Amino acid sequence: MVTQRHLRYVGKDCLVAFDANLYSVPARKVRPRQLVEVRATKFQITPHSTVPDANDNTLLAIQGRAVGRRACIVDEKHWDGLPDGKNRRTTTGDVPPQPRHQDALGEEAAGSLMAFLNRAAAVRVEVGRRPLSVYDELTGTRPFTTHPMQDEPS
Repeated sequence: MVTQRHLRYVGKDCLVAFDANLYSVPARKVRPRQLVEVRATKFQITPHSTVPDANDNTLLAIQGRAVGRRACIVDEKHWDGLPDGKNRRTTTGDVPPQPRHQDALGEEAAGSLMAFLNRAAAVRVEVGRRPLSVYDELTGTRPFTTHPMQDEPS
């Protein structure tokens, strides 16, 4: 049986692109932008990690090869460990991340509101306007023109 071998990167959604199709890999075994080796036969795809795990195993999944293009072959169990959209933290790995601090939600929201209001106040600051020629004089450069300067002979 002939096996094709290709290197591919894992996406943020734990999908690997191969032969114009997408295949899922377990979120708990990979990280985004990780390089994996895709081994493909006529009937199946087997993504392998380029670094063996503690048991010296590289196999990530075994999936049937898609027929055609633009198919998405997903094992729902592979998405266990992906972020659920409630925050920006990733939850890949066996140990869930611990919050950095235990602030009350009300205080955090109030801080975000104050930051927004301060930023909105900065937008209303009046900025001085001057022609660009002032900067040209300060740096001693001449702007690009299509007409010769008056102090140059024609």
